[in-house]
Amino acid sequence: MTGPILFIGDSVTDCGRREDADFLGDGYVRMIAERLPDRRVINVGIGGNRVIDLRDRWQIDVVEQKPDILTVYIGINDTWRRYDANDPTSAASFEADYRVCLADLGGASRLILVEPFVLPVNDEQEHWHEDLDEKRAVVSRLAAEFGAGFVPLQSLLAAAAEDHGAAALAADGVHPTELGHRVIADAWLEVADV
Repeated sequence: MTGPILFIGDSVTDCGRREDADFLGDGYVRMIAERLPDRRVINVGIGGNRVIDLRDRWQIDVVEQKPDILTVYIGINDTWRRYDANDPTSAASFEADYRVCLADLGGASRLILVEPFVLPVNDEQEHWHEDLDEKRAVVSRLAAEFGAGFVPLQSLLAAAAEDHGAAALAADGVHPTELGHRVIADAWLEVADV
């Protein structure tokens, strides 16, 4: 029997899953699950998480679930905490913790890494790319190294923002709207090819 499709990450993945009877939340994970009715989908996103938090819960939330397809979507909080709490995560630390996670995929036959994004909606966020771009580069590099599918979310959402405006995709620049989640779901399904 095929294992589940598992998504781990922060609030963009979480999307209220713990208040949802299906534990899927109301974001891109639910949209994907609805389009794959014959597959078991598990959402273990937790709002506010950084990569170190994923590392700390990896064994229980990933390895023990024995996923068939594993998706990791993390990074924006590693940038955000630099600006709102003076608690930065260096690109080197981000990569080291991410590698600890990827050392054991719980037997997953496929790995998909989703690039973190920001769509600046205020002057403060205009500077976030100086931090986030290094983390985006880490995710891209790890995807290539591990032979993973890669969802280039920053460029996809930036292109969509040219048509709809940044706030239509992520009202606060970080948390996707329904339209933003649809872009993520469509991009994931294209990369996953399931």
